[in-house]
Amino acid sequence: MLNLLPIVIGLRYTGAKRKKSQLISFLSGISIAGLVVGVGLLITVLSVMNGFDRELRENILGLVPQAVINHQEGIAEWQPLVDELTADKDILAAAPYVQTYGLVALGKQAEPVVLYGVEPEYEVRVSRITDFIAADVLASIEQGEPSILLGKDLAATLNVSVGNKVMMVVPGADGGRAAPKTGYFKVVGLVDSKTELDATLAITSLTHSLPLTSHPNAVTGVRLKLNNLFDAPYVVYRHLLELGPGYSGNNWTRTHGNLYHAIKMSKSLVGLLMSLVVAIAAFNVVSTLVLVVVDKQGDIAILRTLGISTKQIMAIFITQGTAIGLIGTSLGLAVGCVLSLLVQNLVRIIEAVFGVQFLKSDVYPLTYLPSEILLQDILAVGITAFVMCFLATLYPAWKASRVQPADALRYE
Repeated sequence: MLNLLPIVIGLRYTGAKRKKSQLISFLSGISIAGLVVGVGLLITVLSVMNGFDRELRENILGLVPQAVINHQEGIAEWQPLVDELTADKDILAAAPYVQTYGLVALGKQAEPVVLYGVEPEYEVRVSRITDFIAADVLASIEQGEPSILLGKDLAATLNVSVGNKVMMVVPGADGGRAAPKTGYFKVVGLVDSKTELDATLAITSLTHSLPLTSHPNAVTGVRLKLNNLFDAPYVVYRHLLELGPGYSGNNWTRTHGNLYHAIKMSKSLVGLLMSLVVAIAAFNVVSTLVLVVVDKQGDIAILRTLGISTKQIMAIFITQGTAIGLIGTSLGLAVGCVLSLLVQNLVRIIEAVFGVQFLKSDVYPLTYLPSEILLQDILAVGITAFVMCFLATLYPAWKASRVQPADALRYE
């Protein structure tokens, strides 16, 4: 029973309600509130950065090629190459594609686009295009008259809707000295990936895109979908060595690698800054306990005269600080998880109320604020905050154990 006494006294100090102890209770509440804010914001920020990382991998890299194999003269017979590449255990699927740059125009307004020519049957194997457009709409681009899919933001800029006809203008070869090539396409669907791609993306069939290229009888290359996204440079390099001269390759680490590393760096830097907020909240525990020790010198002296050891005196204040840390950290984790789940809707409400858009596709890679809660982040933040609070209790507890009964009771 004697061993439990420091714990009982420490917990009573944490939630003291008597008038004489209201200052202690108030200071404990402030320390807990600081931890809740710091831990909650840290969890929310980390979840948002995780969301950006996930959207980059799943949405952006679900539409643009993870890796490609090209030939400088184009690839006329692409089917044997697709069969050869898909025989590799590191490659899940391969699909032919045509890529060219041009302008899409409606009336007097024109916008730059990246035009992709795809084979719908193969394209669904290497990309997540059917997450953003219906499969039957995708299949319709190779049926009947020339048809095209446009990014939603691009269509909004041009004031284009489904059913309109647009003109595609592709600069001629030889540095633009040759005459540009033009084609007319019917818009059959809008791609709404909520990423930066929506502002420049145009998709049509291989058949309708080939006449616009400098090699009308050959595709630009073959797109690859990999087992492991991060093996892309190695897989491409290995196959280029096997294919020989004339072939070249590219992968997502070159086209979007900087964005991926920027997100990772931002997560680390923002996490560090928010960790400082948690550290400041933990420092409040030191301030609280020091004031408690000063306020409770008389109580400490009486306990010492009743036979309580210095170690038990330390245990009282370690218990109080640990209780503050445990309560604040637990509430902060709960608040952070709730905010992470609601942050996307909260931002939408704020944008609707004030008529603003915080994330625009011409500036940011996404037009919304994603969020993903990871268990490892919750554990890391919770353990770190709790350990900080525990360490913060050691100095005030040691100071309490050094209080001399005679000095403390002299003026009581």
